[in-house]
Amino acid sequence: KMLAAHFDCPGGPENLYVKEVMKPHPGEGEVLVKVSASALNRADLLQRRGQYPPPKGASDILGLEAAGSVAGLGPGCTGQWKIGDAVMALLSGGGQAEYVTVPEGHLMPVPSDMTYIQAAAIPEAWLTAFQLLHFVAKIQKGETVLIHAGASGVGMAAIQLVRLAEAIPIVTAGTQEKLTATTNAGAAAGFNYKNDDFSEKVLAFTQGSGVDIILDCVGGSYWEKNLSCLRTDGRWVIYGLLGGGEVHGNLLARLLSKRGSIHTSLLRSRDKEARACPHLQPSVDSVYPLHDIAEAHRRMEESNNVGKIVIEMPLKSP
Repeated sequence: KMLAAHFDCPGGPENLYVKEVMKPHPGEGEVLVKVSASALNRADLLQRRGQYPPPKGASDILGLEAAGSVAGLGPGCTGQWKIGDAVMALLSGGGQAEYVTVPEGHLMPVPSDMTYIQAAAIPEAWLTAFQLLHFVAKIQKGETVLIHAGASGVGMAAIQLVRLAEAIPIVTAGTQEKLTATTNAGAAAGFNYKNDDFSEKVLAFTQGSGVDIILDCVGGSYWEKNLSCLRTDGRWVIYGLLGGGEVHGNLLARLLSKRGSIHTSLLRSRDKEARACPHLQPSVDSVYPLHDIAEAHRRMEESNNVGKIVIEMPLKSP
């Protein structure tokens, strides 16, 4: 058996507790990973509230990413991994437990100079940011990219990846502390969306031309400001709806006048291989032991984190 984060019915963080459950067994082509750390994501909060069920066949345990060591190999594995290898993975679920099974092709090696806590902060944020920028938005050298929630895990990763693409990252965030963190990560400018009209600030920064790409996890409540500061032929990439999904107004006419395009993306529903970038600097906000997972959820719900919140597993297995 093993310990895992659990809730009996959807609701608030107080519904979470640690439960002893059956340890999974690796199936055909799967690897059993002993989890050392697993990062928290907004999707975990939604799943806890009953608003984001796991895909068919996936574990119903929370946790979309994990880092740890190879503890077992299922039948049909190709020899790519051996017992004890340090690995990290993006998951469809199950990461916030002492063990998880992962298709061998979905594992990535943990760099030798990186801790498991740092590694746990990589898969969801960095693969999401890389996918949004390169596969969806098709970022080009010299372009300007507006990143909402710039101090989030995805935001901090996107800032660095935009720089690597020789483009210009600018961000929005809700506190000066978060804006300072994004500047330290490489943002060329940052705007406090609570105090300022970010679209006016963006247009001033770009001398009236607007941005080429918007990475937007907010959605409906930002649509007018996003379109105001989107450049002609710009790409608006929506990957979350923290501000709701409803739009009231003439969105299509405004979009058409800019010859703009809307792209949408969800990483959880994808099944794809990806590689870690050798230049990445994971951003860890805080670390909570598994037994304090409710507190970790509260911190994320209050949007207090700068970077990733990481859940650390018990050192000893039962």
